[in-house]
Amino acid sequence: MGRVEGKVALVTGAARGQGRSHAIRLAQEGADIIGVDVVSQIDSVPYPMATPDDLAETVREVEKLDRRIVATRADVRDFEALKTAVDAGVAQLGRLDIVSANAGIFSFGTMSELDERVFQDMIDVNLTGVWHTVKAAIPHIKAGGDGGSIVLTSSTAGLMAMENIGHYVAAKHGVVGLMRTLALELAPDSIRVNSVHPTSVDTPMIQNSATYELFASDLPVAERTKENLGPRFGSMNALPIPWVEPVDISNAVLWLASDEARYVTGVTLPIDAGQTAK
Repeated sequence: MGRVEGKVALVTGAARGQGRSHAIRLAQEGADIIGVDVVSQIDSVPYPMATPDDLAETVREVEKLDRRIVATRADVRDFEALKTAVDAGVAQLGRLDIVSANAGIFSFGTMSELDERVFQDMIDVNLTGVWHTVKAAIPHIKAGGDGGSIVLTSSTAGLMAMENIGHYVAAKHGVVGLMRTLALELAPDSIRVNSVHPTSVDTPMIQNSATYELFASDLPVAERTKENLGPRFGSMNALPIPWVEPVDISNAVLWLASDEARYVTGVTLPIDAGQTAK
């Protein structure tokens, strides 16, 4: 029997990267999935975002595991659209037990020079979007009467300062505040709320030309590659690795969602190769 057998999990940002990995890992352990993603470009994001084809691939991967999935295009910035997607997913799958509020974006700029739109998009997606996700989900989890688990995706940037991404740092610190407050507010209903804090993860969010330019502006363009960037990313971590894999975060989400963590709530869990210990 799977560790989340018979449960239903909501995953935002499900089209690719960590979100797809979370959906697949939860499905491998018995959960059905409500998957949501904007699958369109946000102008202030400097790399190509997920597409409808990406979300369709997540559907195929989950269905290969003989699990059900309801996948919907919705923007976490739009509460009514997100609520409609969650309501429809619960109507089809019958319940909601687990939330992975994972959807997020990344961009760069110093605080003194950051464009207003870039800052606002970051807060709207990475902080307000997390609140929208849990707001849409909580009534359904409460209705089940069996408690549940909410996992908010923050970052090591939610635990420490980092230059050139202050708006991202602010949003991810805000996620910790949401998590801690929700953990207290939802404890009477046996709903646990925790946050995960990855270091760099090997996904398109960092494996793109814009990020390479930021971290290797001193290298010729032709040399700004994943292989050449590895040592530079690795210098941020204590363990001798440049980044972790999406499944490493998914395994943490799965544990927090499972009964193995039945009394774990209000926790900031780093999956960071020792970055925050340095």
